[in-house]
Amino acid sequence: MTEKTLPQWQKLLLDLGPLLVFFAGNKFGGIFWATGAFMVATLVALAINYALTRHISKMLLFTAVLVAIFGSLTLYLHNDLFIKIKVTLLNGLFGAILLGGLWFDRLFLKDMLGSSMQLPAVAWRTLTLRWAVFFFVLAGLNEIVWRNFSNDAWVNFKAFGLLGLTLVFAFANAPFMAKHMIEEEAKPSGD
Repeated sequence: MTEKTLPQWQKLLLDLGPLLVFFAGNKFGGIFWATGAFMVATLVALAINYALTRHISKMLLFTAVLVAIFGSLTLYLHNDLFIKIKVTLLNGLFGAILLGGLWFDRLFLKDMLGSSMQLPAVAWRTLTLRWAVFFFVLAGLNEIVWRNFSNDAWVNFKAFGLLGLTLVFAFANAPFMAKHMIEEEAKPSGD
């Protein structure tokens, strides 16, 4: 059976759905209700993704496992620290994985995105370094926000601030990617 890919709008909906559920859960029931709802919504998104594609990406599965672990700790210990540091640990881990890949001459960003764009190795390295640093910055920002602001402010940051920063960062890198894009060679026709 071949693997089906989802249209971008469906991917976006599956990625954003649990975050929106988390935001709504916090607004109407508080951080612990939000955490439980987030855990369920993440599992539902994972199941829908699998039902539609017959495949689960490693990153999506890894994120769902972290949500389950840190969400369970949050609910069991009735301590919101765990769901808050999950964001820090996840972003820090992504940054470390990307940097570790660079150290061992492995371009994980290329592994994830290489089928959608062709860039020379030096551009992939630069892009990987940029994203690694960006993930570390997100981890640091999360620490600043959850330690210095209210739960509601942190939930807003998690649900919308992180997404907004990520979109701005991705768009800021678009000119660099366009500049280094390798066009596919024209294939000779069979005439």
